[in-house]
Amino acid sequence: MTRRGLILACAAFPLCTALHGDDAQQAWDLFTELAAALSSGNAAQFLSYFDREMPGYAALATDVAALVLQADVHSSIELLSNEGNDAARTVELDWYLQIVEQQDAGGSTQRRERIRCRLVKQRNRWKISALEPLSFFAPPKVQ
Repeated sequence: MTRRGLILACAAFPLCTALHGDDAQQAWDLFTELAAALSSGNAAQFLSYFDREMPGYAALATDVAALVLQADVHSSIELLSNEGNDAARTVELDWYLQIVEQQDAGGSTQRRERIRCRLVKQRNRWKISALEPLSFFAPPKVQ
């Protein structure tokens, strides 16, 4: 490698690392905003982070709308992994929900699950194109 090539490679390394870090940070920011939307009871904002063509989107939309209508939801997430590039990422989260029902004297349900997501960049914005398990966001069953 020539001296000029070595200098260019060294100069580009921090830039490549920063760009990769930006994508990972943007993906993480999406999930913090997603959790905040759910905690504030804003189903429309929550769903805006999903690709409408995602398998199971209609069921997810129905479940999330019912969940925020029936309960106050407290949401917290912990990042387990965030891998990929500037076009697609795979993210795993440890997601905790505390669901406080508005009816029935405010009964409470806790859920904790490992959530796996696939993100794709669409028009310079990350969108969730797959999420498992979708049932995590279903409202509690009436006893």
